[in-house]
Amino acid sequence: MEKIKVIIADDSDFVRDGMKIILDVDDEFEVIGVAASGREAIEIAEKDSPDIFLMDIQMPDMDGIEATKLIVEKGLGKVLILTTFDDDTLVKQALKNGAKGYLIKNHTPEHLKQMIKSVYYGSGVMEEHIMNTFAEADDSRVGNTDTGAEGFDASEFSARELEIIQAVSEGLSNKEIAAKFFISEGTVKNHISEILSKSGLAHRTALAVYYLTGKR
Repeated sequence: MEKIKVIIADDSDFVRDGMKIILDVDDEFEVIGVAASGREAIEIAEKDSPDIFLMDIQMPDMDGIEATKLIVEKGLGKVLILTTFDDDTLVKQALKNGAKGYLIKNHTPEHLKQMIKSVYYGSGVMEEHIMNTFAEADDSRVGNTDTGAEGFDASEFSARELEIIQAVSEGLSNKEIAAKFFISEGTVKNHISEILSKSGLAHRTALAVYYLTGKR
């Protein structure tokens, strides 16, 4: 089986070394480089193409937000942001720049591996904390317009589908969406399946990211 090639970018030696040890002992992963800045991570990637970047946000020389934008523009790989709970605004900017998700730094080894694999296989990853923060921040705007963030193409969807997309972005479960709109859970599932098919997205989390940031 082909290994998932990873670059770890973080200005903390402790974080870099810890993640490298976790991934190096697993045959599914290969750490092809570690970097203390976004610029250094890009330089490594241009020499040896990675699949995934584990990217800290706040770093010297070039931060993770700017690095993510350049990585996506250059097609160098997929970015998974490393963050802490107080980085909500910065995480949102990184997602707008094309990051595929974010990872809290106090993860378990298995959670780290699963998040990397999810991004590698095409799913966006976003935990409830950030999703709820985004939904609350955008609530007054999206609640009135039902059109999502700039970059989200609302014309792809029916009015009911847009209502369900907004509910998904608020972190509601299928059961809660069904109760909100007085429809069955089966109908909600059918709507979400159709929405994912139309948008070309693989997962409801990726749908929420698309709606809240305008980035697929």
